[in-house]
Amino acid sequence: MARGEFDNLPGRGKPLVQEDLSGIPEELRMAYKVLKNAGCVPPEVELVNEVQSLRRLLLDLDDGEERRKKVRELNFKLMKLEIALKRPVSLDLFPQYQDKLLDTSK
Repeated sequence: MARGEFDNLPGRGKPLVQEDLSGIPEELRMAYKVLKNAGCVPPEVELVNEVQSLRRLLLDLDDGEERRKKVRELNFKLMKLEIALKRPVSLDLFPQYQDKLLDTSK
């Protein structure tokens, strides 16, 4: 400090930003911080990222076997995500099937 080597650091003179870990049990906070700093994310967040990636990919794929394969993969990941979040599966996630499931004329 006497040599001034810390003078140009970002945030100099400002208070440190404290993370709100109140929602995490005290005995898990250190493990949470280590995993977060290592770039690890919960499985649910990873699934959300995969779903978004698949949706972007599907925008560029033409009709064909590869597209059908990716749609099936997307549907599987959406259902897996709903189960992981302990929510009932919503028909809004599967608009291509919604009309077929709600059709009572058959």
